Amino acid sequence: MASLPAPEDRILTVGELTRAIKELLFGAFPGQWVKGEISGFRPHTSGHLYFKLKDASAQLDCAMFKMNAMRLSFAPRDGLEVEAYGEVSVYEPRGNYQLVIKQMRVAGIGALLAQLEELKQRLAAEGLFDPARKKPLPRYPRTVGVVTSPVGAAVRDIVKVLRARWPGIRVVLAPVKVQGEGAAAEIAAALRRFDRWGGADVLIVGRGGGSIEDLWAFNEEPVVRAIAAARTPIISAVGHEVDTTLADLAADARAATPSHAAEIAVRDVAAVRRQVAEAMRRVDARVRGQLERQRHGLEALLKRHGFRRIHDLFDYWQQRMDELRERLETRLRGRLHAARDRLSQLLAAYGLREALPRRIAGARASLEPAPKRLTDLVVARVLDRRRQVISLEQRLLGLSPKEVLKRGYALVKGPDGTFVRSAEALAVGDGVTLEFARGEADATVTTIRKGGSDVAREGRRRRE
Repeated sequence: MASLPAPEDRILTVGELTRAIKELLFGAFPGQWVKGEISGFRPHTSGHLYFKLKDASAQLDCAMFKMNAMRLSFAPRDGLEVEAYGEVSVYEPRGNYQLVIKQMRVAGIGALLAQLEELKQRLAAEGLFDPARKKPLPRYPRTVGVVTSPVGAAVRDIVKVLRARWPGIRVVLAPVKVQGEGAAAEIAAALRRFDRWGGADVLIVGRGGGSIEDLWAFNEEPVVRAIAAARTPIISAVGHEVDTTLADLAADARAATPSHAAEIAVRDVAAVRRQVAEAMRRVDARVRGQLERQRHGLEALLKRHGFRRIHDLFDYWQQRMDELRERLETRLRGRLHAARDRLSQLLAAYGLREALPRRIAGARASLEPAPKRLTDLVVARVLDRRRQVISLEQRLLGLSPKEVLKRGYALVKGPDGTFVRSAEALAVGDGVTLEFARGEADATVTTIRKGGSDVAREGRRRRE
């Protein structure tokens, strides 16, 4: 049986029907998330975006107007899979239904990267990654704090390298989850505990390699802020060299791997010992050079004046001072006699027999201490020179190996005539020469007992 047509009073125009469909769709889909691949992307000069979302079975027209498009944190393009939120509506001029998009994000891993980029820009704007706020690492830490998982290769590698480079280092571990739910909160709390404790000189925070999802805890805001706020210097060691997290950007130093972080945290004790030995060698050479220059200066002084002994030099200066003193006294007496004669003549010529003698007596009294002061000055100068000469003589005696031999020591010369510094430089059967304070003696090595310090063995290796 055929259906009857609708009454004529219910006939709708195309626009009315389209609007009715539009209201119906809006009521059924007021807001909806849709996932699909962008196709036919067309940015308009007005700033609006037009494209299609498609999957294997269907496609959907989409429009995103300028105000919403300006808030996108990525650049849409054909082939990019996205998740879009919007209202289903109808474009009345063509009668096509479409999705009017309010928000859009990259789907899957892309969504994580977009979220990471947004957080990175926000924290960078606050200055958390500013190089000026990074703290220097201590040169010789005594305690290293480690924030990582108690199981896995990372903690073993860190402890192994720390103990190998500086055996006496103290390592304190704060065991935490490094991935999954709650990992970021545990890491941030451990960093704050270390900072409150204050017993660690430097902190290492990190884990071994993994996917971006595995490393995500080190991209979360609580961890980044805890690193930036810490007073203790922090080394970040997350994943492998190619992995970079926000924790790496906020830390005071970044290591390519956990093992590399341990190498940055402490110095190599063998290298430090070599540096100390070299510094001691330079200081010893400088002191010896200074003493040698002073010895040469004294020898030149002795030769210049034709003396063979230090005491001869002192006797010379003492005699010279006596001569100068006598000459000075002679001149003073001569001048006094001349002045007295002139005064006598004046007295006789002008009849000044009463006042002038008193003035002469006063002048004589003021001049009487002058010879004694001059003598004291000369003696003090001579004594000062004598002390200097004695000090130089004692230094020269201290440098003389003969003085050491007089105390019962002997110098040992090897078969090649050079001085032997260590028993390891000899072999059984070698002939040696023993030099004493008086005379020498030859001997043959029958037994060798090794010993001594690392410095002695190092000296032997350098000679070899």
